Amino acid sequence: MAINKSSLLTRYFFVVVLMALVGAAIVVQAGVTMFVERGYWQAVADRFVRDSVVVYATRGNILSADGQVMASSLPEYRIYMDYQANGKEQDSLLMHYMDSVCTGLHRIIPGMSAGEFRQRLLRGRTARGNRHYSIYPGRISYIQYREVEKLPFFRLGPGVSGFHAESYTRRKKPYGSLAARTLGDLYADTAQGAKNGIELAYDSLLRGQNGMVHRQKVKNRYLPITDVAPVDGCDIVTTIDVGMQDICEQALVDKLETLEGAISGVAILMEVKTGDIKAIVNMTRADDGSFYEMRNSAISDLFEPGSTFKTASIMVALEDGYITPETAFDTGNGVVNMYGSQMKDHNWHHGGYGRLNVTQIMGVSSNVGVSGLIDRYYHDNPQRFVDGLKRMSLDQPVELGIPGEGKPNIKGPDERYFAKTTLPWMSIGYEVQLPVINTLTFYNAIANDGVMVRPRLVTAALKDGHVVESYPVRVMNPKICSDHTLADIREILRKVVSEGLGKPAGCSEFSVSGKTGTAQMANGTIGYHTGQRGYMVSFCGYFPSEAPKYSCIVAIRKSGLPASGGTMAGTVFSRIAERVYARELHYDLSHAVDSTTAHIPDVKSGHVSESLYVLGKLGVDVDRSELRDRPERLWATMTADSAAVRPEPSEQAEGRVPRVIGMGAKDAVFLLEQQGLRVRLSGTGRVRSQSIAAGSVARRGSTVSLRLASEK
Repeated sequence: MAINKSSLLTRYFFVVVLMALVGAAIVVQAGVTMFVERGYWQAVADRFVRDSVVVYATRGNILSADGQVMASSLPEYRIYMDYQANGKEQDSLLMHYMDSVCTGLHRIIPGMSAGEFRQRLLRGRTARGNRHYSIYPGRISYIQYREVEKLPFFRLGPGVSGFHAESYTRRKKPYGSLAARTLGDLYADTAQGAKNGIELAYDSLLRGQNGMVHRQKVKNRYLPITDVAPVDGCDIVTTIDVGMQDICEQALVDKLETLEGAISGVAILMEVKTGDIKAIVNMTRADDGSFYEMRNSAISDLFEPGSTFKTASIMVALEDGYITPETAFDTGNGVVNMYGSQMKDHNWHHGGYGRLNVTQIMGVSSNVGVSGLIDRYYHDNPQRFVDGLKRMSLDQPVELGIPGEGKPNIKGPDERYFAKTTLPWMSIGYEVQLPVINTLTFYNAIANDGVMVRPRLVTAALKDGHVVESYPVRVMNPKICSDHTLADIREILRKVVSEGLGKPAGCSEFSVSGKTGTAQMANGTIGYHTGQRGYMVSFCGYFPSEAPKYSCIVAIRKSGLPASGGTMAGTVFSRIAERVYARELHYDLSHAVDSTTAHIPDVKSGHVSESLYVLGKLGVDVDRSELRDRPERLWATMTADSAAVRPEPSEQAEGRVPRVIGMGAKDAVFLLEQQGLRVRLSGTGRVRSQSIAAGSVARRGSTVSLRLASEK
């Protein structure tokens, strides 16, 4: 069959023309939609705007041991206006309420005047299309925000007024700088990122889980629709006692501010049985000369402990059976040559101590005595001495859980730089490095019958008041030494305070045990003897000696001499111990009551029935013999020398001037004004005289002058 080419081409032509027309129609309609109907479709789109917004969870609180808030998250707000919220109606309403809104904003936010708020709102009004215009450049508190919401115009809602806000979370510490470095800090603005301290260590529990919402605009109002609900963070319960923290901080700062050359200082107070840190203070001198918490030196920094380490050295020798508290050693004139280096006692320039036993060596903190004994028995086997230190877990980190914790450095004879002089110098606290908290943990074990518990800063994580995670007491070493060694060293430490250089750390009301420490600090890489010398003075111990409840360490870094662990750090320890001990004294006051004396309260003139009711509730027996045949509505007085109630004359009757002598000003004025009288007062105390005699006719409007005076 032959194909008609002319007919086929005609069909193709019509198809092409039809497609061209359809395409042109689509282009035209698109142009109409884009340009002619733009406003209509934009309005439709605005009705269904969906904004995904992260909803930050509320960060948990950090609490003290007794539940007081030490760090909390509080909301803050930035306030804005949407000038496209309600078109012309919004604009007319804004101008109508402008004066009252600006006046109210100034009252709530005094940082800007009403005129400045007016100018700011008008600038936003002229900036067409601004949907997120800042009303105030700073942030306001939650209370301020709620007040702003109630202002005329703003209270009409965001769909009408366009008023809306963005919330932020700011971390607040109600106790200011108290334990601030231990609690830790957050990064600015979002308050969701932790920098250090407990905030960082327990960040996963504190921060909770963020949620997600989207906003959908319906009838010019944004409706929040929750996609994922936020889960607030847990509260962290610490071991810190706010009162004890304040005691330790004040005692340390007072000493640092008066101590010449003071650079920094730390103080830690620990509960013996649990290892709970009741207070931890880290103070460093700033450029302005004041002391602030800048870094957690007590946990992170490594120091040569000095003479506080002598306790560990003597314990190793006691445990190995080489010495007893009565073992004698001749310290000579206080200077001895140790393998080419001079070992000196602090009194070498006064001729030294001569022959001493171990208890006396510790009492006067003789470098020559301790190093001589350790070198005598461990020179041929220094590894045994190092093993003895490790047996007491002195080489182990305490695992407090706070980021940046330092790790002890106790080197052995097989390690680099272990020379012949290392052993004697190590025995007196040099060539070893420990964080301050490790030294306290060791002394706490001595106080705790040889049981070394790990220090604890956090006891529990709470959610809605319920414990979701607990942190029990952890034992670091069940027994650091034998009971015999423990008894010996505890008696030695008690005598260090009662008879030795530790006397400034002692207290008159109870016994204290501990050891002083004075260590010369190396100046960078140039050694101990060049330029201005630095010293670490310290005292570490526990109290009361017989039944230890708390252990404590005070360490102060200073430049230049004098440097004394006893008179400098020891006095701070004593002040802390006395105040902590005083907080826990409880007296039974019932034994102080004199049962033979009638304790009569001061009873003012008043209705007999009311006076008898109160006295009866107080358990005071009252002689009512003078009230016979008299109605109990009469007024009466009670004297301090007799438990008898006596009726007053009838001048208290209605329409008569009452007798107010002996009363306080408040009661006297009340009674006189009840009778329509005016009152003029002079002096302070109780009423001693009244210008109108009691029992006189009370003439309304008359003035009564009262003279008041205090009892002598």
